[in-house]
Amino acid sequence: MVGIIIASHGKMCEGIFQSGSMIFGDQPQVAVCSLLPSEGPDDLRAKVEKAIASFDDQEEILFLVDLFGGTPYNQINGLMKGHEDKWAMVCGLNLGMLVEAYGCRLGMDKAHDIAAHIVGTGRDGVKVLPESLDTAKEEAAPAASNEPTGAIPEGTVLGDGHIKYVLARIDTRLLHGQVATAWTKATQPTRIIAVSDNVAKDALRKQMIEQAAPPGVKANVVPIDKMCKVDKDPRFGSTKALLLFETPQDALKAIEGGVQIKELNLGSMAHSEGKVVCTKAVAMGPDDVKTFEKLQELGIKIVVRKVPADAEENFDAIMKKAKAELGL
Repeated sequence: MVGIIIASHGKMCEGIFQSGSMIFGDQPQVAVCSLLPSEGPDDLRAKVEKAIASFDDQEEILFLVDLFGGTPYNQINGLMKGHEDKWAMVCGLNLGMLVEAYGCRLGMDKAHDIAAHIVGTGRDGVKVLPESLDTAKEEAAPAASNEPTGAIPEGTVLGDGHIKYVLARIDTRLLHGQVATAWTKATQPTRIIAVSDNVAKDALRKQMIEQAAPPGVKANVVPIDKMCKVDKDPRFGSTKALLLFETPQDALKAIEGGVQIKELNLGSMAHSEGKVVCTKAVAMGPDDVKTFEKLQELGIKIVVRKVPADAEENFDAIMKKAKAELGL
């Protein structure tokens, strides 16, 4: 696996490393090197050399640096002498770039390849609102997709006529950083669909979800009954969908309505009055427990993982804890 060293003035690198772990999960072969106000170039260089030595494999290393021309850049540039064929450095680090680098390591084993790819992600992550302030903005070319554009006549059969579900997830926050980056990278959907009666009626939340989709992936918000119709519509036969549910109750209603889901990823369920905390990310109330029991009776497998890199948690143990604390 390509090693990653994050270097910055001050503790920026430590903060962005922590943020990256929140979104993508804890990552191996990653080190941070901070240049503190009381330190000089030699101190930073020593930290980077120590970080390199800590890696199991020192052949392929990617350096992510905050500022072009600054001390971290200068010291690492010196260390790269003689390793230019294997090592790479990218300046102007932002969180999107780091998360994309984590994702790239799942399928790329060359630092040069990852560096070339994440430069575009770093640039694309710079946005301004209102968009009229971005005077240098150019119209982006439409992303390649197997999904047709424009109205498709009813009765048209695309692909094999059956929508493909790459992931179905229960997450109170619906579409957020972990989903838009880690899960999208791992599952490669062509469309993200938030299935919620409540959000479908909320114009602001609906707009926020549609705008939060990563490049090349469409996002939609639909009520549950419409999702049941989409599942049976042969016009979606070439669609690879990532479904998001706010609650297990919404997921159960969709499944009972005919949505062909065999497995549910339990990401997060927010705590509220009447619920007990079962894990760091999951809180349940009596109705949640009953709903999950119904889902299991229907043969639905519940997989508890916040991000793809996490180990699967024991759902039976979570249910047992919820029942005990709720007195069920």
